[in-house]
Amino acid sequence: GPSGEPILVDPAVYRGHAEVDLAMTELFGGFPNSFYAAYWSVRPPMDGYREIRRSLYQLYPLLVHVNLFGGSYVGATYRILREVLRQI
Repeated sequence: GPSGEPILVDPAVYRGHAEVDLAMTELFGGFPNSFYAAYWSVRPPMDGYREIRRSLYQLYPLLVHVNLFGGSYVGATYRILREVLRQI
């Protein structure tokens, strides 16, 4: 910084909808229920999050995992894709 103090620069800056981050927390096991209860008490979910958008937000990271780590993520990817297709 200006006075020589250390500064942290986040190389993974993300400016998107909070639901994207929440969907990621639910993708691989989730956080304790108390986390979601506290979060939703301050910012309730918008209509359609649980029904469609959560799955849509989870699809891309699953495809990335299929690409990077292979077949063990294919089943989950198909499951999420089927959920999305059922809703549209």
